[in-house]
Amino acid sequence: MERISLSDNVTLSRLVYGMWRLADDQNTSPSHVQAKIEACLIQGITTMDQADIYGGYEAEEVLGNALRAAPQLRDQIEIVTKCDILVGAGRYASTRIKHYDTSAAHIAASVDHSLRLMGIDYIDLLLVHRPDPLMDHWETGAALDMAVKSGKVRSVGVSNFKSHDWSLLQSAMQSPLVTNQIEISVLENSAFTNGDLAFLQERNLPAMAWSPLTGGALFSGENSRLLALLSDLGQGDAAAAAVAWLLAHPSKIVPVLGTNNLNRIKKLGSALNISINRETWFEIYTCAIGQEVA
Repeated sequence: MERISLSDNVTLSRLVYGMWRLADDQNTSPSHVQAKIEACLIQGITTMDQADIYGGYEAEEVLGNALRAAPQLRDQIEIVTKCDILVGAGRYASTRIKHYDTSAAHIAASVDHSLRLMGIDYIDLLLVHRPDPLMDHWETGAALDMAVKSGKVRSVGVSNFKSHDWSLLQSAMQSPLVTNQIEISVLENSAFTNGDLAFLQERNLPAMAWSPLTGGALFSGENSRLLALLSDLGQGDAAAAAVAWLLAHPSKIVPVLGTNNLNRIKKLGSALNISINRETWFEIYTCAIGQEVA
């Protein structure tokens, strides 16, 4: 599988396994999680996407239990995780209101929590999960730099940032921001025209795409024409075609694919077998936006 280079010591697999639902599975045993990871590895999917908040702050520990049971897996994967969202659950149960915290103290504590829960020595890629309207960019930037300098984190990036949020934070940092994880899919396609992708593409940086199947909304009845088009292209696998459509973009989008169904996990790589030319790309885009391009 193609590799995407983020920095001198961090590369991602072109497809990423998203673990946001990992703690929601009826079976969270180490052996079952190990089976999911191994199903990914067989396909060349080596990057696992986490966040401290996933599963009510429990998903990282579910992954950690699997890594403790099968420690050989750690050297075969890259771990992405995120911080800065606080909500009244888990270790933050006393939080009165959902908010963001990009203070140095919270970032440092969150990194240490993630390392401990996952039982690992370093995080391959740490993302600031949401732009914080109360961010002190000097403090946040210094905290991210320190996480890298300490060796606890290899590279840093952001998630759901606009270009101005990115530029503000980067202006206070020595370490480069290496990616922005944003929502991109056939249906949620505004990033192609609102500057989000162009900003990254200009800098030769890949975007990570969360919810590339729009959380299942793609398969609703109101999208029947689009679904039929994708299904035909994917020879019955509309989901694979929808992911292939993202992969066809020259900006090197990295889709983050999440499912707890082991059989579906085993088929995640099928998107790489679908070729989409320019006219077909625009045929799908036109159907998605409901009109011809101007």
